[in-house]
Parts: sequence; structure tokens; C-alpha cells
Amino acid sequence: MIRRLKYNEIDFVKYSQCLENSEQRKYSATKDFLDITAPNQWEILVYGDYEAVMPVPFVRKYGVKIVHNPKLCQQLGVFSSKDDVNLNEKFLNYLENHYLIRVYPFNDGNELRTKLRIKKNFLIYPDAYEKVYARYSPKRKRKLRLDEEVINHSEVKSISYDEAKPFIESNIVGLGKESDLAGFMDIYEKSYRLKYLSFSAFYYHGKIINAIATYSDCNMVALLGTFSDKEYVKLSGASVLIDGMIKETVDTHIFDFEGGDIPNIEEFFRGFRPELKPYGIIEYSKKELFKKLGSLLLKRKIF
Repeated sequence: MIRRLKYNEIDFVKYSQCLENSEQRKYSATKDFLDITAPNQWEILVYGDYEAVMPVPFVRKYGVKIVHNPKLCQQLGVFSSKDDVNLNEKFLNYLENHYLIRVYPFNDGNELRTKLRIKKNFLIYPDAYEKVYARYSPKRKRKLRLDEEVINHSEVKSISYDEAKPFIESNIVGLGKESDLAGFMDIYEKSYRLKYLSFSAFYYHGKIINAIATYSDCNMVALLGTFSDKEYVKLSGASVLIDGMIKETVDTHIFDFEGGDIPNIEEFFRGFRPELKPYGIIEYSKKELFKKLGSLLLKRKIF
């Protein structure tokens, strides 16, 4: 039996144990991550005595609860000791029948019979760095061989949130609206203060020209942001930073590129020769939401 539990009803000890022992384990479903990205606006669906769980983040619009994926949260879905397509379908059906959904992602470990839109993600699984590097594309290896002048006038450093903030704010791209920037920066700052997020920067002639933000938890290192000064893209600072983080962590951690649907981003990520790990996502347009809202109100299932 699947039950819906509001935030204050969740047994977080059992919830965390379920995630920790799940076949689909993801940092993005942890309490800390969801508390940062969707504060006070997530609940769970639970099967049995926490034998399987599904976190459900939401927003409120005009007093109506709408399931919506929070910023920087790529995958959620069902978490259980062994992935079960029948159980996954039960969770999906419960979600569809009891909520208004704008965007909700499953994870790359969830098998489903229902056909969902598929999104791309790329992972590098733990291995000796030498073997990982050997698989890089010839082009990526060339990019990592810096010119002597660049070597002599550059350095890679770990930096604080306060040092990273002005560079990120000046070079972040792809925001839908100005208010999104504040939301991203709030998540970055809270994650950094809780010691999950770190920043690395590539300095050239004493100034930052590239930076990356990486989130570490659940034996994963996730690339939550790549920021570049457009004037220096040919210097390959982003490649150097990502390669450096892979070198530091890949022997024990999965490296998660957190994306790959945009063609030029996909090409860039593929240069590191990661494994493609697609996942399904539910999406409804605003028009479809209004139509479903009317249907749910008639059934008195919206709460």
C-alpha cells in the first residue's frame, strides 16, 4: 500500500535508511539536499514500512499544490532495495491520480512500462584515474595539453563561496528570468555552508576565467555548475577543472555530469567518455494542468 506523508509526518531515520540501501541511490533525494532546494515544500510517497519511497517536491500557485522539480535537482523517482517495474508503476499511477504535475523526474535506475519523455545524463563510474583518462577522446586530451604560456601564467585553486559568487553571477547562462539567479545562488551558498558543495577556479594572469561547482554525497560527485568567461573559452580551463575533479575523486566516487540534452554541452561531456544514463521525466503544459485541475476538483482529490 502506498501512503502520502507530509513533511512533518516523515520518519527521516527510516527514509534515510531506505535511500542508503536503495539500488537507485541518489544524493538528490536526500533530506539535506531537498531541504536546501525545496525548503518546507516536499513530502513523500511511501510503500509499506519504508520499503520504497518517492520524494515529491512542490510549489504553490494560487493556493494549489503543483509538483515541480526544484532548481539543480535532476533526478528523483522511486528508491527501493531492488528496482521493481510493477512497484514503480504503482507509484507513478498514485502520483498521476493524486497530484497536479508540472515537472517530475524519475531516476536512471527506475524501469517503467509507461513511456515517458527521456532525458540524457552522463556518469563516470569509479575506476583508476589512469584508465578513465585513457578513455578520453583524442580531442579532450589535446584540450588538456595546455600551451607553455598558459601553464606559466595559470593555476587551479579551490575557492570559497564568497570568492566564487561574483564570478558566477557575471558568467552564469541559461536563466529564464532574473529572479532565478538569486535562487541558484541561495542553493549554492547553503550547500557550501553545509560542506556539500565546493568550488574550483582556473586562474589566468591572476584572474578567474573558469569555475565549477561540485556537490559531494552518497559516493557521488555531481557537477552542479560550469561557469566560463567567454573571452577565454579557447584556453580549456573548464576541461582542466573537470579533469582535476575526476582525478581527485573517481577512484571511489561516481562522477555525475548532471545533464547532456543541449547539443554543445553533450558534445563537451562526451569528450570525457562517460556512460549515457537516460532517465524518464513527466511534464505537463500549463494548458494541460488547468484541464487536469478541473478533473481533480470534480473528483475531490486535490488537496
